[in-house]
Amino acid sequence: MKLKDATQVNEFLAAVNQCKEQVYLVSQYGDKFNLKSQLSQYIAIAALVNQAGEDLELFCDSKEDEAIMMKYIIENDIH
Repeated sequence: MKLKDATQVNEFLAAVNQCKEQVYLVSQYGDKFNLKSQLSQYIAIAALVNQAGEDLELFCDSKEDEAIMMKYIIENDIH
């Protein structure tokens, strides 16, 4: 997943904020960013907009939250 511009970042975080449980981005090195934490959001977004974005995987603790994030990914053609 790679975000292309600031609008996508805002929309991505809005989707994350709709989620009830924890949402994580995990790097290929095992770094785990909890996107429900503002500090982690800043670090993860920096990684997403830079080259590491394609090496990050998105995980959600609940199926409902997965549906929210999948809807965002599909609607914004991020895959």
